[in-house]
Amino acid sequence: MKNLKDIKEYTVVFDYENLEIPKFDSEEDFLEEKMAKREAKEEGAGEVFKASWFADREDRYEPKFIESFNKRFDEGEMKVVKGEEKKYTMLIKTTLMYAGYNVGAWRQNSKIEATISVFETSNPSNVLYSADFTKIEGNGAMGYDFNSGYRISEAYAKLAKVYAKQINKVL
Repeated sequence: MKNLKDIKEYTVVFDYENLEIPKFDSEEDFLEEKMAKREAKEEGAGEVFKASWFADREDRYEPKFIESFNKRFDEGEMKVVKGEEKKYTMLIKTTLMYAGYNVGAWRQNSKIEATISVFETSNPSNVLYSADFTKIEGNGAMGYDFNSGYRISEAYAKLAKVYAKQINKVL
């Protein structure tokens, strides 16, 4: 962690390859089952779910992580940006994703697990930091988190908060 002390800006990159979904052999198996359930109720609903499942990454999870991380450094001590090449890259490799559920009377938080690595953008083999973050839970305010994308985005906000807290101990 002390290797990060003097770094002020990072390019942030997200990776969802080989994502583990609890109770399923693969993400494809998860999508197949969830799409079939939705298609049985309404034609086209399965494809809508699949499109949302992937769109939420760029539309919800990534902006939520970036916003949550950057607001922890009000004085600009450190920040992450997406789409701009900086000297250092922060890779958020999501290894597990559980959407949780909220059906009114019963609910369960979403959960993610990720490995955060920092390396020189021009030399990715020069890893300055890498750590696994497990059991990061997300839920909405007052239990009004009926959308799985929203619940998962809150887990990314929590991941950013936990990681930023560790960095602040070193700064």
